[in-house]
Amino acid sequence: MSTAQVYRTVDVPVRGGNLRVGVWEPDATEGAGPPTADVPTIVAVHGVTASHRCWDMVAERLPGFRIVAPDLRGRGRSNALPGPFGMSQHADDLANVLDFLAIPRAMVVGHSMGGFVAVMFAHRHPGRTGGVLLVDGGLTLPMPEGLTTDSLIAALGPAADRLTMTFPDHETYQQFWRVHPAFVDSWNKAVTDYVDYDLTGTAPEFRPSTTVEAMTGDIPDQYGTPAMLEAVAALPSPTILLRSPRGFFNDEPGLYPPDRIRYWQDQLPGLEVREVAGVNHYTILFSDVGAAAVTGAVMQTLQRALS
Repeated sequence: MSTAQVYRTVDVPVRGGNLRVGVWEPDATEGAGPPTADVPTIVAVHGVTASHRCWDMVAERLPGFRIVAPDLRGRGRSNALPGPFGMSQHADDLANVLDFLAIPRAMVVGHSMGGFVAVMFAHRHPGRTGGVLLVDGGLTLPMPEGLTTDSLIAALGPAADRLTMTFPDHETYQQFWRVHPAFVDSWNKAVTDYVDYDLTGTAPEFRPSTTVEAMTGDIPDQYGTPAMLEAVAALPSPTILLRSPRGFFNDEPGLYPPDRIRYWQDQLPGLEVREVAGVNHYTILFSDVGAAAVTGAVMQTLQRALS
């Protein structure tokens, strides 16, 4: 019989205000689950314009575990938190979450930009890291030829444009995403819940919850600041990277082309790359096959940490 699971949110004091955190854990009422202190914890970190609700399908497949997933600074219900941003700040916010929840040590799994946060957390807080799993993120990307960090941020105009758009109701925002190439053939309840949660404000001027300042403030680390490169070089060995063969727009070759994967395998002999067939950068979390691959890698990473 599977263990019942409950979901709640908590607000954690951090620099500048409160960080909203989603928590899924076994239901300990009436003997349905183990005592809270005995539940292993997984910290799950979302991507650059996402929220903790991207982890719904993964969390429901891990009923015997505690999943702690923040809305990162500048996103979701943490979007009022001020900068400066960057992976070091996010990593330290995670440490504050563990302190608040009295969790001494946890495995960290990060998707997309969340992978960079996970890598930085492991580097800055190694004694609190019980394994790292990267999901189509976490390894620095090559700067496109002819671009600098400033010009790259300017080139992100379409993504930034969405963050400044307004929507009269949730149905209109759902339709905006339903026609997105990543979801046009892959819509499900988890995507609906995620998209609905992303809107903040009131009708008729709902807007996406991520701030432009947070997105642009977090871009440089993903392209190789000295601090980020140092953290990647110290990545625990072995570490699994789940790679999607398709990218943000369901396009090949995905965020990490084969030549970039080979580069990082040469740099990090302990890197174990697994391609998850049939998914894109989003559906690696929002599909049965993707969520199953993530939960399988979570279990293996935890087993290795205990061996």
